[in-house]
Amino acid sequence: MGLKAKLAKIYAGYMVQKNKWWIHNAVKAQQNTFRYLISNAEHTAFGKDHHFKQITNYNDFKKRVPIRTYEDINPYINRIINGEYNILWKGRPIYFAKTSGTTSGTKYIPISKESMPYHIMGAKHALLHYIHETGNSDFVDGKMIFLQGDPVLDEVGGIKTGRLSGIVAHYVPKYLQKNRMPSWETNSIKDWETKVNAIVDETIHEDMRLISGIPSWVQTYFEKLIKKAGKPVGEIFPNFKLFVYGGLNFEPYQQKFKQLIGRDVNSIELYPASEGFFAYQDKPDRDDLLLLTNHGMFYEFVPADEIFNDHPTRLSLKEVETGVNYALIISTNAGLWAYNIGDTVMFTSTNPYRLKVTGRIKHFISAFGEHVIAKEVETAIQTAMAQTDASISEFTVAPQVNPKSGLPYHEWLIEFEKAPDNTEEFAHIIDQSMQAQNVYYKDLITGKILRPAVITPVKKGGFDRYMKSIGKLGGQNKLPRLSDNRKIADFLFENELVIK
Repeated sequence: MGLKAKLAKIYAGYMVQKNKWWIHNAVKAQQNTFRYLISNAEHTAFGKDHHFKQITNYNDFKKRVPIRTYEDINPYINRIINGEYNILWKGRPIYFAKTSGTTSGTKYIPISKESMPYHIMGAKHALLHYIHETGNSDFVDGKMIFLQGDPVLDEVGGIKTGRLSGIVAHYVPKYLQKNRMPSWETNSIKDWETKVNAIVDETIHEDMRLISGIPSWVQTYFEKLIKKAGKPVGEIFPNFKLFVYGGLNFEPYQQKFKQLIGRDVNSIELYPASEGFFAYQDKPDRDDLLLLTNHGMFYEFVPADEIFNDHPTRLSLKEVETGVNYALIISTNAGLWAYNIGDTVMFTSTNPYRLKVTGRIKHFISAFGEHVIAKEVETAIQTAMAQTDASISEFTVAPQVNPKSGLPYHEWLIEFEKAPDNTEEFAHIIDQSMQAQNVYYKDLITGKILRPAVITPVKKGGFDRYMKSIGKLGGQNKLPRLSDNRKIADFLFENELVIK
């Protein structure tokens, strides 16, 4: 064990002990954060518009500050871009994290000097908790790779802007700079396919011990490594011990990853977003995430089935219950106020507060009132793979409202790595799992409103073709697991990318 690994163990023990206060006093930590946010934003344009000086408690806040989407705060963002100060938060943002919007085109999410450290701290503390819980710190002595966005930043209104992962690349600690890969030059390649090939060439002979990224894109990297080396990733990198991921549920990929690596590898799940770093897996033996309650963000939770109501129920942390699907609403020290980030979560524990990410509000199917969410389809396909010998590369689900014949149905478009021996059996397992999880879906099937799920195999590389067609191949972009329309399905059929 090297010196870095020994020091990492000592530091991990210190930080885990320090974090115990807010972990076990989460409601108090949230109350402190609430007061800090309101007092620091009293004199901003937003604070004045919403009478922050008169806000003394959470009920006051709910009365004065409605839930907002990006479109609602866009006028304030434009004022910042036009050079104004003290608009959403004191001063001006130090960065804009650039993301894709649904109705507003590019979104510019502010990052302040106060919020930036927490974007870094979340991932750092996740690794420290892992070291403390497992005693495994050897990965800090070897090479680490982070599959991220372009670190070369643009400017908007005099403020540096880029993908969050590209911004974070500027904050890699000095003690990890020599260990970090890929090189700055390779990381700056804009074309994703060219970039991955360059990363393979640069890393294939290195002592890679930690690999991090969105599962679907790490899978692409692994497949290219194997093609070049002719052996499993676990043999290419014999000291590879830890996979760190976020952005997608890893369960549908686990079987494929084990096949690509050739052995089991420990993993840590993170929950980062452009708006903030919300949670991480603090216990290797649990599959839920610890909510970060003292990281400059005040959380609210709205029952997911109320989020589109004019006056939805808004709950603080102390009011949440386990087993309920909530839309996550945040107020931050970067100037987002009662902001709907579009994610849904479900608490698994309230002592301490742990949760699972269940999906995206805009990524759902309710063409017939079934309210199907991402967690349900991911569980269904995982169940089907576990009960058959099939494995998948990627999938999405879309409603077929107007079939040429018969009842409407949910169409599962699946790119199989290994197709099942019996596709109808695979579809049946999926459908039974969906009915077990979602009573609305079950009622529609038993009531003969819908017929059971239908599987349509997708040709190899079909989903990559779709993502490339919309300019979102690679980086931090993710294929939606499901949607309330047939945009993806229509592209695949029109371009003959399905197996008929």
